[in-house]
Amino acid sequence: MSANQSDPLQALLDILSTQTAILKSAYTTNNTTVPSLDSPFEPTSLESDPAVAAARKLIVAAATQLIATVQSPVEYLQNGVSGMFDTLTLGFVIDVNVPEILKEAGTQGLHVKELASAAGVDSSYLARVLRYLATRHVFNEVSPDVFAHNRLSSLLTKAKSLKEIEEGPQHARFDDAAMPAFLHLASDELFKSSTALIPFMKNPQEAAAPFNIAYKTTKKMWEWTEEPGNEYSSHRFTAAMKNTAEASYPPELFTSNIDGDALKANETIVDVGGGVGSVTLALRNAYPKLRYVVQDLEQQIVAARMFWEEKNPEAVKTGQVQLQAHDFFNPQPIKNAAIYFLRLIVHDWPDQDAIKILTNVRSAAGADSKLVLFEMLAKHVAEEDTFTNSGGSGPGAPYPLLSNYGIAGAGFFTTLDLALLTMYNGKERTYAEYTELGRQSGWELQEVRPGKLSTFIYSPI
Repeated sequence: MSANQSDPLQALLDILSTQTAILKSAYTTNNTTVPSLDSPFEPTSLESDPAVAAARKLIVAAATQLIATVQSPVEYLQNGVSGMFDTLTLGFVIDVNVPEILKEAGTQGLHVKELASAAGVDSSYLARVLRYLATRHVFNEVSPDVFAHNRLSSLLTKAKSLKEIEEGPQHARFDDAAMPAFLHLASDELFKSSTALIPFMKNPQEAAAPFNIAYKTTKKMWEWTEEPGNEYSSHRFTAAMKNTAEASYPPELFTSNIDGDALKANETIVDVGGGVGSVTLALRNAYPKLRYVVQDLEQQIVAARMFWEEKNPEAVKTGQVQLQAHDFFNPQPIKNAAIYFLRLIVHDWPDQDAIKILTNVRSAAGADSKLVLFEMLAKHVAEEDTFTNSGGSGPGAPYPLLSNYGIAGAGFFTTLDLALLTMYNGKERTYAEYTELGRQSGWELQEVRPGKLSTFIYSPI
């Protein structure tokens, strides 16, 4: 055992010191100042720099573990149960347009009475909400009861101005504003559904998911949003999912992992549940010798026709790209394709449904077909990756960090896992679970490639 392994506190401090120096050096080399918490977020090229991302990950992992180690366990657990108020207070300020009002007020901020008047809410309630958030570093209380934006709260601002929001249709207020849309959705449908999570887990036969208990419906959440009267929820959900996916997962993630150069001319790639086909468009541009099929439900294919008419009408007219209405719970109509790929599909479904989806693909696949899933990979807290030879992400974090880097590495994934459980009875799966999912649907997992989304490559059994 090395010296610092006998002293976990010192080991955590060493990580913080070393990685902070690396972070500062990167900003100095780039002639950029280290971001201030008190200033609005201004993205730079360093936001996507791999070395900076690695340093940040280690800093956050060490800092959160240090807090968990040294803080009173009573205080730590008491703080833990406040998560509901994180969700509700963020949802409230987004709902009443506080971020837009403060953006127009500028860096000097605004007194809570003026802010509340502009938002149309009681100033005493708003003061308490903002004090709660500012205590957690969201918004800045520049002087007593005077609040302004900071690095975190600036991301709550919608794309539209306050005037456009007030004068425009309510359902369009989150257009091109993925983060506010996602957080507001979390404070609404997700929060309400979460009240049924414990009853559901104790009696999962009661309904398809906690959402169904809370909303007294048998329909899936995305089916429910299409019902008359739910237009607001539908537009907000679309804004949250569409823009988040486009911002988080660049086309290169998909084009570099499909290996289209290894395919012969006119071989077919099928985008199962592909929405309007935005990823297929990137693939077609990268591999123009191949043929493509975009499959989704009829309403998505209607939108897809408009998308391709704008982006590349010739590809559809010549038949190189086919837009096909298809429910993936029905038999797959495209036989012997070179590749069938699904992007963030199976995590929306419990095992029995995911197996049905993949079995339908397997029944259509040829001996040389490949199944490619783009999904998140859940990692165990207590052990290192055991599939490095299959393309895993290598050994776990340095001592004394949790092997999955704790909040810094798996915080969002574990939150999303429970959100999927709450809304759809879906799940993020481990390597072993993806292996078993393939086995039960007729596929053998051959390789896993790490990334912002992991790439799971299967061959027919």
